Amino acid sequence: MTLTHTELSDLLNQKADYYNRPSFIERDPISIPHRFSRKQDIEIMGFWAAVLAWGQRPVILKKSAELVDLMDGAPYDFIRHHEESDLKRFLNFKHRTFNATDALYFLHFFRQYYKQNDSLEDAFLPLVSANNSPVTQSTVESNLIVFHDRFCGLTDFFPERTRKHIATPARNSSCKRLLMFLRWMVRHDDRGVDFGIWTRLRPDQLVIPIDVHVNRVARKLGLLSRPQTDWKAALELTDTLRQFDPGDPVRYDFALFGLGVEGEM
Repeated sequence: MTLTHTELSDLLNQKADYYNRPSFIERDPISIPHRFSRKQDIEIMGFWAAVLAWGQRPVILKKSAELVDLMDGAPYDFIRHHEESDLKRFLNFKHRTFNATDALYFLHFFRQYYKQNDSLEDAFLPLVSANNSPVTQSTVESNLIVFHDRFCGLTDFFPERTRKHIATPARNSSCKRLLMFLRWMVRHDDRGVDFGIWTRLRPDQLVIPIDVHVNRVARKLGLLSRPQTDWKAALELTDTLRQFDPGDPVRYDFALFGLGVEGEM
């Protein structure tokens, strides 16, 4: 499909506006963290729902809700205060290739992490000064690499099989699920979908998550030319979208995903 720059801009802005509204939430994995108001609950279940977000959306929602139930409906409280015996309930949890071993490590990581930190945002920041602000300029690429290394860094407990669930640009992964999670946490507007509860990463720094729908629509509209769907493709598509909104290019995730999943394109 060949459209002029103006026609593309009009289409992307119209569809972003149409899909970026509360009605989007119910059938999307973002509905899981929207069950909560406490920042840490939003972070924990936002991260976990994003990691599980592959396959059919109803199944993703069902398995994410199952995790909430396993944590007694209060993820942050459960992670801080659970007993060893409480972990037995996770032994039958499974979603595609994510199994009980992975779930138990996630719980271990969160417990260790929140003992020393108030927000999961810190885990994505390369260097933090005494006043809790970044001391070096960072990019989302460096943020994701740092997070991968920290998440997989509890060497006394880390099961190597769990590494496959935490993508990193260092392996040229498109990192679509982690980028979706960052969109949820960082983007802020008045539409009520994304949370915008993190303030040290900026919307203009974000990189678009390329799922199957975004990938297909972006190529059909001529927004993405790289043959592989990898980290470089995510950067290319984001750079293209910056032509239409330099300050918030990832808001067009709503447009591309919506056009794809609703069968409009």
